[in-house]
Amino acid sequence: MKNLHVIASVNPSAGGPIEGLKQLNKVIVSLGHTVEVACLDAPGSPWLRDFPLPVHALGPGKGFYSYSKLLLPWLKSNASRFDNVIVNGLWQYNSYAVWRALRGGSVPYYVFTHGMLDPWFNRAYPLKKLKKNLYWIWGMYGVLRDARAVLFTCEEEKILARQSFRPYRVNEVVVKYGTQGATGDLATQKLAFLTEHPELVGKRVLLFLSRIHEKKGCDLLVDAFGEIVKSDPSLVLVMAGPGQTGLVSRLKSQADNLGLSDKILWPGMLSGDQKWGAFAAAEAFVLPSHQENFGIVVAEALACGTPVLISNKVNIWREIIAAGGGFVEDDTQEGTTRILQKWVGMTEVERSSMRVQARTCFEQNFEITKAAESLLDALQANKS
Repeated sequence: MKNLHVIASVNPSAGGPIEGLKQLNKVIVSLGHTVEVACLDAPGSPWLRDFPLPVHALGPGKGFYSYSKLLLPWLKSNASRFDNVIVNGLWQYNSYAVWRALRGGSVPYYVFTHGMLDPWFNRAYPLKKLKKNLYWIWGMYGVLRDARAVLFTCEEEKILARQSFRPYRVNEVVVKYGTQGATGDLATQKLAFLTEHPELVGKRVLLFLSRIHEKKGCDLLVDAFGEIVKSDPSLVLVMAGPGQTGLVSRLKSQADNLGLSDKILWPGMLSGDQKWGAFAAAEAFVLPSHQENFGIVVAEALACGTPVLISNKVNIWREIIAAGGGFVEDDTQEGTTRILQKWVGMTEVERSSMRVQARTCFEQNFEITKAAESLLDALQANKS
């Protein structure tokens, strides 16, 4: 099977969908299939050098919409080389160009929405919703309606997507999604991370590792941590990830005002051994998001045997509860404080048991080989 993925950018700072694309297709290639990627990055972008798949950079895409006049003619010339074309993401030119090039043709295309139909965005950005309503009618609805299938990474995402826009008539297919987990020795990676950050040695580390964005509930976490650290001064919060300078500055000021300047570490974006070392060094991973389609970082934490403390707006929360791999609460100040209190109030025996359950949750639900097989099965089942 020859698959083409089309995405606006493969810049890793864009978050989980990029990491998911790389890991998922590494396995698919190992199973004997061919995968290429077309993106709207500028040729020569530094993140292209080490990208693990053949990539066609057809940008630079202009503006938020990432328009490039090169993509549509490239698709028309090259789509026949592939058995399937898979769009990653909505609201940008890559999805519209695939629709223009392939609708009604012999090469089927599929769409991964990656949570971009979640109704949270409409509530959080009402002015953007007005623009999206127009774009929905003009083009985006057609993109989804005419796709061979619209792919969702969990049942919750599929259900939420039905609530955002009208009309809505698509072929819904839920596929497994996940991650490979740590590459390398976790004990060695933990040591490397603690060597880089010796102030964490001997501390009880809680880890946030994601984009620092308003939808992630970072402000809730800082306030909740300010409450919980009073009960145990050995607690430390690591806030790792790329973010907008203005938001990071506001969060740091918030922490300073709470007297937490020596209790919160801001290491920026972590990758490779440092990322896995952070997961291994942490007692628990915390993500009180207001919206999270899947949360690849949640699966990565579970893969390391690190329990997860998440909101019920992280769409895989049902799987976490069922497996006992962590705690789930509302995405409110009270809920975030409560979830930290639950963790801190556990005995060491209880925490050890939950670490085992966290790893089991990963193996049963989010292991990357199962995810790759699920996608291949969906492509085959919807072939005609």
